[in-house]
Amino acid sequence: MKVLSFLPLLLRSTCLRPAWLSSTLVRATALELVILAGHVLIYPSGLTPERRGPAPEPGDGDGDGAQGGTGDGSGDGAGLGAAMGPDTSDGITRSADTTALPTSIGEHPPVVLLHGFIDNRSVFVLLRRSLARHGWRHLESLNYSPLTCDIRTAAELLERHVEEICARTGHRRIDIVGHSLGGLIARYYVQRLGGDRRVRTLVTLGTPHSGTAVAPLAGAHPIVRQMRGDSDLIAELRRPAPGCRTRFVSFWSELDRVMLPVETACVDHPDLDAVNVRVTGIGHLALTVHPAVASAIRQALESDGAAINVPGAASVA
Repeated sequence: MKVLSFLPLLLRSTCLRPAWLSSTLVRATALELVILAGHVLIYPSGLTPERRGPAPEPGDGDGDGAQGGTGDGSGDGAGLGAAMGPDTSDGITRSADTTALPTSIGEHPPVVLLHGFIDNRSVFVLLRRSLARHGWRHLESLNYSPLTCDIRTAAELLERHVEEICARTGHRRIDIVGHSLGGLIARYYVQRLGGDRRVRTLVTLGTPHSGTAVAPLAGAHPIVRQMRGDSDLIAELRRPAPGCRTRFVSFWSELDRVMLPVETACVDHPDLDAVNVRVTGIGHLALTVHPAVASAIRQALESDGAAINVPGAASVA
C-alpha cells in the first residue's frame, strides 16, 4: 500500500521540532498507523467491483450507497458492477445498465469517490456511509487500475465514467471527492478535458496540486514522476483556465507527511474558484476517515461559496 514507503518519513519527522508540535505529530502518526492497520484489513474488500442493488424509493437516504447499495463490505454502495458482469476492458468497471433515471427535485447530485495511488475504493467506506446517512442517494466509488501509468489516461477514463453516471441517473452535473492522486486525476479532467461542464464541486483531500517532493525512491513509477512539482503535467495545470465552472474545495493538513511542502495540497490558481481548508492534528490517511472532515465535506457539497466550519478539526485558510 502507498503509505508503507512513507512510514520512515512519519517517524523521522518527530525529530528536531518544538515539544508541543512533536507531541501533536506523535499523536497524528499513531492515528495514521492505526488507520493503516485497519485499512490493510479491509483493503481486499475494495478490490472487487461495487454491486448495484435495486434503486431506492425517493427520500430513502439511509442506504449504504448510490441507488441502493448492498451495504455489505464487498459491494459498499451502488456501483460500477453490472448485473450481467462488469465490463473492465478499458480499466474501469462500469454498469451495463445506463438507462437514465428521473431525478427528484432537490436531491443531491451524484458523488464520485476517487481513491489515491495504489489504493482502492475501500478507503472511502466510512465517508460514503456518512454521506448516505445524510441523504446522498447516488454514491459511486471508482477503482482505476493499479497498472495505470498516466494521469491523463486515467482522467480520460474518468470522463467516460462520469458520462455514464449522468446518463444512468438523469443528472446533468455531479460532484467528485478525490483523495491524494485521485484529486489530481479529477482536477486534470475538470481543467484540461472540459470536465467543468459536468463537475459542480471537486473536493480534494491531501492532493499534490503543485507537486510533491516526498519519497524520492518512488520516482521510478511514471505516475509518481507526474506528481513532481517540475513535471510536465503539473506545468499543464498551471496554464490559464478561464471560465472554469467547477468549484474547488481542497483539504490540507500541516501534518500531512506525504505532501512536501504541505501547502502543495492547496489549490493556487487565479482562474479557479477555490477554497482551501486547513485541517489540524491529523495526517494524510485520516483525511478520508475523520468525522470532522466528513462533516466539512458534506458542508462543501451542500454550500455555494459559504464558509466551511469544522470546530476543533479544520478551518478555512
